[in-house]
Amino acid sequence: MQGAVVIEFGAPWCGHCRLAQPLLRDWLADEAGATHIKIEDGKGRPLGRSFGVTLWPTVIVLEDGRERARLVRPTRASDLDGLRAALDA
Repeated sequence: MQGAVVIEFGAPWCGHCRLAQPLLRDWLADEAGATHIKIEDGKGRPLGRSFGVTLWPTVIVLEDGRERARLVRPTRASDLDGLRAALDA
């Protein structure tokens, strides 16, 4: 995909994913130019493995198909600063 894409790997039953949702929701509201794709990951689902995902949630920022930043298990708003910087670059 062209442009900024935020891919979020996780599972609806994952406690870490549920705790991160308010942070991610608020952050994504400020990033209107990015396309957000939420992917349910799990055993037998190869897409997450192809991105090297081993823990949830994992958020990856792509720009024109190239990885610019990655964040695993955010717990504070400041954890998202690296993702924000990748989108602003």
